Amino acid sequence: MQRFVYFDLETVPCQDENYRAELARKVKAPATYKKPESIEKWLEENRDAAADEAMGKTSFDGGRGHICTIAWAKDDSAIHVQHAKTLEDEKGVIQAFFDDLDRYHAETLVGHNITGFDIGFLRKRAIGLGVKLPPNACLPRDPKPWDKNVHDTMGMWAGGTGKVSMDNLCGILGIKGKEGFDGSMVAAAWAKGDHDTIAEYCKDDVWRTREIHKRFLAVDW
Repeated sequence: MQRFVYFDLETVPCQDENYRAELARKVKAPATYKKPESIEKWLEENRDAAADEAMGKTSFDGGRGHICTIAWAKDDSAIHVQHAKTLEDEKGVIQAFFDDLDRYHAETLVGHNITGFDIGFLRKRAIGLGVKLPPNACLPRDPKPWDKNVHDTMGMWAGGTGKVSMDNLCGILGIKGKEGFDGSMVAAAWAKGDHDTIAEYCKDDVWRTREIHKRFLAVDW
């Protein structure tokens, strides 16, 4: 009998101020600015904002960003949540998820855009932190949306490399969508120490993923 592991993770940007300083040093004025004084004035007014924007984007980069929360559930079981309150907790969050994957019986990972984001980010963080990866059958190293050992609900709906947001897909299928909090707010919540809100949001995304996936199973996917 096929067993499904529904999961989602939340990420935050790089927290290293030295890296932010490096990004700030690399900021350049637009090519339309030619005079040294104009370039210097632009940098003075825009360097910090540009560096902050670049740092924010590292939440999509498994090499620089961090995993703050992972939520998962097997079939119709209760949803587990592991969340970090400090960067030192990140390794334990990843290890807890890996430890719960079944190394001896087939499980299919299910998530929204997991082939395009979650699995790759998770793999990079594990390598960076020295967390031993589960067997390839548990955590595919470089899955494609059409691989049989993963069910990516975005690809299942949009096809191949097509895209659809989870919230949009919930609306299409009549499933309760996101309310009052979304992924763009995770970094700010982390900075404020609002870890429980992030954990609940991640848990709700796993619930939504499972409900979406059940619609596919109902038509004999």
